[in-house]
Amino acid sequence: MAQTVPFGISAPSAEQARPIARASAIPWFVWSGMIAVSSISFGLYWDISWHMTIGRDTFWTPAHLLIQFGGILAAITCCYLIFSTTFSRDPGVQSASVRVWGFRGPLGAFLTAWGGVTMVTSAPFDNWWHNSFGLDVEILSPPHVVLGLGILGVGIGYLVLIVAEKNRATGAARKKLSWLFLYLAGLGLLLHLILISEFSDPSMMHSAIFYRVVMYGTPALIVGYGLASEHRWGATIITAVYSAVMLAGLWILPLFAAQPKLGPVYTNVTHMVPMGFPLLLVFPAIVIDTIRSRLAGRNKWLIAFALGGALFATLVAVQWPFGNFMISPLARNWFFGMIYFPYQEPISMHQLAYRFEAYEPTRLAFWRGLGLGWVAAVISSRIGIAFGGWLLRIRR
Repeated sequence: MAQTVPFGISAPSAEQARPIARASAIPWFVWSGMIAVSSISFGLYWDISWHMTIGRDTFWTPAHLLIQFGGILAAITCCYLIFSTTFSRDPGVQSASVRVWGFRGPLGAFLTAWGGVTMVTSAPFDNWWHNSFGLDVEILSPPHVVLGLGILGVGIGYLVLIVAEKNRATGAARKKLSWLFLYLAGLGLLLHLILISEFSDPSMMHSAIFYRVVMYGTPALIVGYGLASEHRWGATIITAVYSAVMLAGLWILPLFAAQPKLGPVYTNVTHMVPMGFPLLLVFPAIVIDTIRSRLAGRNKWLIAFALGGALFATLVAVQWPFGNFMISPLARNWFFGMIYFPYQEPISMHQLAYRFEAYEPTRLAFWRGLGLGWVAAVISSRIGIAFGGWLLRIRR
């Protein structure tokens, strides 16, 4: 009996369909990483909101569990990846791995596994800290620093894992992995900016400390990840992901009723308190993408001066007047979020959110601070160029 083929597909193309499908498929551990990093990022935002609204009533809050779920999923996934690679006899799998302490696996898997284990280790430390010393109102407490290091390991580890897959892939798979990389890079930028959020309130936007702190690491992430993505508008997409998540939290969380469970309560809170409006980094990112495409192939320090200076100048140009708007009555609504205050803050202090804080005591200190911010932007951009170039070379 003669064989028949589906309409529109010849016999040779039907035979080629399977390898083409495999070439465009995304590995399962990449999707696991997307879930893990998303869980950590959303959980961390939710946890900060929980502290501002309800208080640290117990370790077993949904937000804490969401964070730790991401860490555990990342650790299990990458430990399995390491062991399966170590005992694999497939030459292709072995060639796409590195050796660490006798084990073999992708470089990103080792970084991620370490980060996941560190995150889980921070959980009992955080619980002991609160039981011993009570509540803390700072993001960077010792157990939170340990947690932050673990989150950093998971975030960078998965980005390295995905970029290695992207660099080895071709065609449709490479394009898909590039978009997934941009999404995770946006979450990585979000996590970094959450750590420095104590210096990025609107009341600080006319102080040099605001711009100087933002320049610590932010250009490196935007430039490095944008370069590694190989996308024409990589930096813009990364900052857009950060902005979208921040806006979603700002607009969605207040829809849920909540009230404090720990005292003393200085501000009557009836709904979840979100974090603030995102920084306007998407505008400097557009400038960076435009300049980067025109300076390709030039001296790297020249590119760093151009990118860092443009990022710093554009941020000041858009954020300074935006600060005027944010402390005005026009921003005191649900859209811009200047109506939300944590329950631990006395009502008498609410007025401080609507005036600029003179962080630098003198004008000379202010200009010196801005100068240091510009220097930090250039150096951070140069680090980002080196980091992005390293990511582009990763194959294992």
